[in-house]
Amino acid sequence: MATITAGISLRGPAVSGNRTFAVTKRALPKLKLSSELSFLTSQLSGIKISSTNLSSPASLSVPFKTALQPVARRICPFTGKKSNRANKVSHSNHKTKKLQFVNLQYKRIWWEEGKRFVKLRLSTKAIKTIEKNGLDAVAKKAGIDLSKK
Repeated sequence: MATITAGISLRGPAVSGNRTFAVTKRALPKLKLSSELSFLTSQLSGIKISSTNLSSPASLSVPFKTALQPVARRICPFTGKKSNRANKVSHSNHKTKKLQFVNLQYKRIWWEEGKRFVKLRLSTKAIKTIEKNGLDAVAKKAGIDLSKK
């Protein structure tokens, strides 16, 4: 079984850069191989393979589509607090699993260094810590760059 090594270039919000995959001949059926043409056309979902000669690695371009939007996780970026797995215990002592979520709040906080408001999703513990120590100190300790948000 022959193997073609291809450099795949994917473009999209979730993927950047080039990825290299090994593609077997079984994975690419019904290819029209032609030595006169400088590209090979696949009949699988619009994949286009181009190469000058078959001894060098082929270039493979795949259309990239994002099916779902990223979902915000229920984790506080400053404290790292996340949901806790717990048991819900009934009167008969029957235990069922449940999640205890973090008390996250959307909060606009004045950022003195940037001279603007920053909208963050914080736990109530992080809000109390920011009120005590200041936004810059807490963000520096957590390793968060506020200029991006």
